Amino acid sequence: MANPDHLNMLRQGVDAWNAWRDREPSITPDLSGAHLGEADLAMANLSAEDLHEAVLSDANLSGADLAGANLSGAHLGEADLSVAKLSKVDLGEAVLIDADLSGANLAGANLSGASLSYAHLSGAYLGYASLVNADITDADLTGCRIYGVSAWNVKLSGGTKQYDLVITPENVPEIKGDNIEVAQFIYLILNNQKVREVIDTITSKVVLILGRFTDERKPVLDALRDELRKRNYLPILFDFDKPASRTTVETITLLARMARFVIADISDAKSVLQELQAIVPELPSVPVQPVIMASQEEPGMFDFYRHLPWFLPVHRYDTPAQLLAELGDRVINPSETKVLEVRSNPSAR
Repeated sequence: MANPDHLNMLRQGVDAWNAWRDREPSITPDLSGAHLGEADLAMANLSAEDLHEAVLSDANLSGADLAGANLSGAHLGEADLSVAKLSKVDLGEAVLIDADLSGANLAGANLSGASLSYAHLSGAYLGYASLVNADITDADLTGCRIYGVSAWNVKLSGGTKQYDLVITPENVPEIKGDNIEVAQFIYLILNNQKVREVIDTITSKVVLILGRFTDERKPVLDALRDELRKRNYLPILFDFDKPASRTTVETITLLARMARFVIADISDAKSVLQELQAIVPELPSVPVQPVIMASQEEPGMFDFYRHLPWFLPVHRYDTPAQLLAELGDRVINPSETKVLEVRSNPSAR
């Protein structure tokens, strides 16, 4: 139970409380089990809007009822908030470094932008809470219930513990994951038909087309795209006429991971060869079908790829019309055959 003297001091107002904390820095405030929710504070003539100005770092608030209180920007570093009632509390931008929130009920709480590094949240209820832009580096979220959580752009680290996160609501069979961002996405997939349809489309229909967007080469790529559309694929074109950069490599690798297969027109190739260096060795589950004008020589680097089963033989063509005429038999069919092969038999990669 809360220390009556400490609780009375808080009820005298934030100014009196902070002055007391300055005078007695060695005392650990004991507000355990106290009723400090919005309604309770109003009854005690303590404004819920001002509570966030109270210095509550190191305080013992275990089991306290702070439901609906405004603690935005509050200093709660190393505070004990274990099993506290914090539903719909505003902790936006609050400092909760190394705070103990284990078993706390944070349903619908606002933790946007909060500093939660090294915080202990194991077993906490985070249903419908907002963690947008929160810092949870080295925090422990083991066993948290995160159904409905908003966790966009959270700051994570290798030390963040995210084991056994429960992504389903209570009273239904539990589904658990070990990454708060991935778990959030998995729940969207399971409960949103449109999201499932998008995933199915990406994994079964996306074809990445690589090549040069010069005046001479772009019509060929556009014709490839149009022909693939007619065959019920979802073609994605990427412009490699610009110099390659780290951002380019990251983007092309991400797109390739989503693709069913890749068609790379290496005619007059420049940057596209650099991007193939990032794709081919690293993505054995994504077949790559290179094509080239018959009048041109294959790049010497291809000698290093020929032993890789997912790198298909280069298809040579004399004219764009010939390429389109042979697209089904010489480009799409070999790619589809290899897709089925590498997905059904990983050892074939």
